[in-house]
Amino acid sequence: MSLFRGMDISASGLTAQRLRMDTISNNIANVNTTRTEDGGPYRKKMPVFASRLKAEMNNGLSSNNQNVGNGVEVSKIKESSQPPKLVYKPNHPDADENGYVQMPNINVVSEMTDMMSASRAYEANVTAINTSKEIVKSALQIG
Repeated sequence: MSLFRGMDISASGLTAQRLRMDTISNNIANVNTTRTEDGGPYRKKMPVFASRLKAEMNNGLSSNNQNVGNGVEVSKIKESSQPPKLVYKPNHPDADENGYVQMPNINVVSEMTDMMSASRAYEANVTAINTSKEIVKSALQIG
């Protein structure tokens, strides 16, 4: 087992949560975007996390490899499949013949709650890295 594995795992968590916060910020920034390059309103994006596994030998006791957690990675960023909200704005340039505009189906309160959750997870990973550093520092002082 590596001395720095805990720091590596927490660092992967930091990277994942930073991407999550960036994605949420992008969603909030595009809450009123009615037209994208693909056509239609902006669709909410969400990162999908997956465990980063690493095959490791069982301390040399057997030849069986076992998968050991090695942090987290973003496997993909998926778009929401929810239909857009229809808002009556007859003077809007993207309004249909009935005066309705397709707006992104983004709930700002929900996005802010997710942002707070991501921020707290980021802080927890920073705390874990700092604790790991203190443990390594204490171990070095013993010798």
